[in-house]
Amino acid sequence: MGEGSWHSKFPAFPYNPYSIQIDFMNALYHSLNQGGVSMLESPTGTGKTLSIICSALQWVVDQRKQQNSEKGGEFDKNPANDGQLGSEDEPDWMRDFVMNKDNKVEEKKIKMKKFGVGFGKPDKRSNQGSCKALLSLRSKEEDFVTKNERENLQKKNDAVQLSDEEFLLEDYESEQEGAGGTSKRKAGKGPHIPSSDEEEEEDQSDEEEDEEKLKVYFCSRTHSQLSQFIKELRKTVFANEVKIVCLGSRKNFCINEGVLKLGNSTRINDQCLELQKNKKKEVSKIKNLDTGGRIRRTKASSGCPMLRKSKLQRQFRSEVSQQGALDIEDLVSIGRKMGTCPYYGSRSMLPAADLVVLPYQSLLSKSSRESLGLKLKNNIVIIDEAHNLADSLISMYDSKITLMQLENVHFHVERYFERFRNLLGPGNRRYIQTLMVVSQAFLQILHENASYVDPSQDTEKTYRANCSSDSSLAINDFLFSLDIDNINLVKLLQYIKESNIMYKVSGYGDKMTSLQNCSTKHDTSECNEGSILPDFRALSNMLQSLTNNDGDGRIILSRSQTACSRQGGYIKYVMLSGEKIFSEIVNQAHAVLLAGGTLQPIEETRERLFPWLPTNQLQFFSCSHIVPPESILPVAVSCGPSGQSFDFSYSSRSSLIMIQELGLMLCNLVTVVPEGIVVFFSSFDYEGQVYDAWKASGILDRIMKKKCVFREPRKTTDVESVLKEYKETIDALSVEESKGNPASRSGAILLAVVGGKISEGINLSDGMGRCIVMVGLPYPNPSDIELIERVKHIECLGNSTSITPKFSVTNEAYNGDVEVGFDILRSCRRRGKEYYENLCMKAVNQSIGRAIRHVNDYAAILLVDARYGSDPSNRNFSNTTNKLPQWIKERLVSSTQSYGEVHRLLHQFFKFNKKKRECK
Repeated sequence: MGEGSWHSKFPAFPYNPYSIQIDFMNALYHSLNQGGVSMLESPTGTGKTLSIICSALQWVVDQRKQQNSEKGGEFDKNPANDGQLGSEDEPDWMRDFVMNKDNKVEEKKIKMKKFGVGFGKPDKRSNQGSCKALLSLRSKEEDFVTKNERENLQKKNDAVQLSDEEFLLEDYESEQEGAGGTSKRKAGKGPHIPSSDEEEEEDQSDEEEDEEKLKVYFCSRTHSQLSQFIKELRKTVFANEVKIVCLGSRKNFCINEGVLKLGNSTRINDQCLELQKNKKKEVSKIKNLDTGGRIRRTKASSGCPMLRKSKLQRQFRSEVSQQGALDIEDLVSIGRKMGTCPYYGSRSMLPAADLVVLPYQSLLSKSSRESLGLKLKNNIVIIDEAHNLADSLISMYDSKITLMQLENVHFHVERYFERFRNLLGPGNRRYIQTLMVVSQAFLQILHENASYVDPSQDTEKTYRANCSSDSSLAINDFLFSLDIDNINLVKLLQYIKESNIMYKVSGYGDKMTSLQNCSTKHDTSECNEGSILPDFRALSNMLQSLTNNDGDGRIILSRSQTACSRQGGYIKYVMLSGEKIFSEIVNQAHAVLLAGGTLQPIEETRERLFPWLPTNQLQFFSCSHIVPPESILPVAVSCGPSGQSFDFSYSSRSSLIMIQELGLMLCNLVTVVPEGIVVFFSSFDYEGQVYDAWKASGILDRIMKKKCVFREPRKTTDVESVLKEYKETIDALSVEESKGNPASRSGAILLAVVGGKISEGINLSDGMGRCIVMVGLPYPNPSDIELIERVKHIECLGNSTSITPKFSVTNEAYNGDVEVGFDILRSCRRRGKEYYENLCMKAVNQSIGRAIRHVNDYAAILLVDARYGSDPSNRNFSNTTNKLPQWIKERLVSSTQSYGEVHRLLHQFFKFNKKKRECK
């Protein structure tokens, strides 16, 4: 495509594009025309983000022009509903729910009688005569307190006890027939129980006029990656020509200092939602009793001060609209300046937006989409950084509740029930008692001793077994073993949501805790640190998980003993199947594009997320890197300076000989590699072990004579400051060298961790990453029971029941032992083993891809392990180098003879590129 042709097709591209960028934009544009699922692979540093922006938004512009001219062209795709009937081994209520849920979701059949002893608004559709009589009765109960009641209440604290009425539940009744009925809700709200950051808000705008316009949803993993997207967008004319909105979490948007100081994102979400709930309900507090016996009330100061003036929210929207493409930091700055909430301000701009930029969670989680009001039908979904999409997706649907949380919830629900038992209607009593039965069953199974621990074993073995007494169960087996399979969890969840019991119990518990802990203080607002709301929400999320199909996930039971863990045990639901979750997105959207630097192997992604899609209907595009071959030197380093073969496998990596040989190699590298070296280790623990050994042996001092040493901090909030100091050190020494002032030191070394922040989203361009050293193959720890459950699930994908793989251990016998984990991996024939290796190589590819960031960049990549150099025939794993990105694999040098060869290659490489740069 010549300059004129590409410019006429993609006029917004701000530079003269490389040929691979033109190919990428054409492929993306074609994918949008075709619709369906596409995967587009372009190495990091090739201008992928800018290419996505200029092609996707150009397609939208062209599509609207065509629609305007033809007065049509609207896509129409009906979501495929392929619900499956429950098996005979499922509880009856689950079979009923699965068969009827699609019809029931649309019907509003649960009748809530919001009158009686409760203090909420009556149901307007209820019987008018009864309603008036009961309203009159309620009015009298609200305004007067009998003399006897008042005398009894005044024995403790009359005002406090009288205000307990705010914690009393409204009468609740539901249909006895049907398992999945829903009560009156806003249109579009499903029966899903939202988690803490997904709570439904009722104050959303009812504006519908802009909902039909074509939208592009762009999502990535982190807020920093979204900010980078906005920066690239500003380079194009689209920044001012399309309406853009950037969404994020409350934690990143909140400007209410009182809420923000809570720190924890879950607590911030809960407090924000509670403030909005208080605002809507206009909660009244009892101030005192007058001489006539009436309760004098004063309205509480409720709601968030950043949302009290709707005029400011309108001004916020106007200001943001005028300024074009803004990232989260920009929106927060405007919100602070105006004194109005940027979180709700940005959400209110959704209907009018052409481009919505948002994090993974907000789009991939169904309840988040419903809460935000995202409409995917016939729109475009672009998922960037999609290399680990399947695992990222299913992890959003995991749930966990600890023993401490269960005890906390059970205690508070019991105390609440004792206080209000005689004031609650039969519906409330029945469901609260059911809730206590469920929580008690959970507690009982966690308190049980693991039956497979042999007490005749010696003390050390018994202690070790108790410390790792983890086991897994299918959902139905879990329900039957607890003898709660007869409890209709769907209706119980509906009760939790509709009745508001979570907030009533939590509020009453907070108040009682405050009275006990802060009785001598006038201000009790600072004493509500022990709220059970997050614990209660953890329970409801766990109950929601138990309504999934039996094969969708596994229940992990951890009965950790006190000697091993202060927190005790936990119950965790691990989602294993992402197929149905992702199908909802694919079936609604016109096109779903998965983009990333390395998406291979695509077959695994297809099998796990859209197996129904024939291979020939999956559009895949991949391009090479923009850097010339001489700008990259990937070397498989099999042995060290003293001839010791490198083996960083699990059983050998802790050897002092291996750690010493690695240190000697670094001592050689610092003499030949200019500027910055980044060394990636498999874990923080191993990095610490190596660092301490080098320090003790004197190797660290030898390294630091040539380069300063920095270490990646465990706290992600400290990473930025370490990187800044690392870069400044390299720049300062480079400036001195350019001035002709030879220094004893040259650059710096950064010790980093695979899977840490530096390996995932940090730009190590130019001097920050002249050499990347990957120590070993960072395979995940096979002692992780959740990982092994995923491996077993993936191994069985596509297999009929007659040829289901037989593993060497039973489901319940796996206790998080490393050797048992390896046994399971060896039992795998193909898929499970491939998945385990893919996890490792995806992590490697992400880490080594941090270095080459633009066309003029250059770097060496050292893969330090004998397993990179040749096919490990004595192992069950395939040749790992086949899973490297194509642009690295085709230039890989395998050094199997001596380290001297590696040193020579490095010397020539840096000498050539330094001279090349000086000539420019």
